[in-house]
Amino acid sequence: MRSRLVAGNWKMNGSLAANRRLLDALKAGLQASAGAQHTVCVPYPYLAQVETVLAGTSIGWGAQNLSEHTQGAYTGEVSGAMLRDFGCRHVLVGHSERRALYGETDKQVAAKFQAAQGAGLIPILCVGETLQERESAVTEIVVGRQLAAVLDSSGVGALVNAVIAYEPVWAIGTGRTATPQQAQAVHAFIRGIVGRHDAKLAAGLSIVYGGSVKAANAKELFAMPDIDGGLIGGAALVAEEFLAICAAAGKE
Repeated sequence: MRSRLVAGNWKMNGSLAANRRLLDALKAGLQASAGAQHTVCVPYPYLAQVETVLAGTSIGWGAQNLSEHTQGAYTGEVSGAMLRDFGCRHVLVGHSERRALYGETDKQVAAKFQAAQGAGLIPILCVGETLQERESAVTEIVVGRQLAAVLDSSGVGALVNAVIAYEPVWAIGTGRTATPQQAQAVHAFIRGIVGRHDAKLAAGLSIVYGGSVKAANAKELFAMPDIDGGLIGGAALVAEEFLAICAAAGKE
């Protein structure tokens, strides 16, 4: 059975006080589950706080980005080894906001994927199309290209220690959500691409959905056969919402 994952992406939000309230609520409300893993991806300055508060719990933590370089004269960048120093397990790679706002290319994302694994982190590889691309019926071309960059660089075997997140850009922070059927179709397409390289690996690969997931729609999304959890944005900042989403993912 594939592992389910619910990952909270705090984006550029938080404060020491607000974080503590949220983390305490998650600690109180989340129990270790054989059905799902839970993690929070937080801004770099709060990694020490999260490590301290969540140490010894079933909740993991990670970062939202990393450099493709291991060290050197890269002012403002953070390496995978630095993230490991703070106990990170996961790191987001190629989030749509990194691609759109900061110009990260498929090649750079593939390099970051390699860097994450080289540092012992589990990359959550984000792929997805814009509204214009969906309306132009090129979703599969775009997602296939983004995935191919990583497969060509790292090989399909690297996906054994990775998670893929399908995040339609048009459904992130907009209140719009892909229907369960729309999301399932792309998840099945991704699994099919991997399956052409390695059917057994594809069957066990965790592919999560990110795009305005909320407590109200999580159960229906997670009921789809190829959706293995969620990458949660705004709802991850509200304890009750995030806990409800985690509960939906944990139900068989």
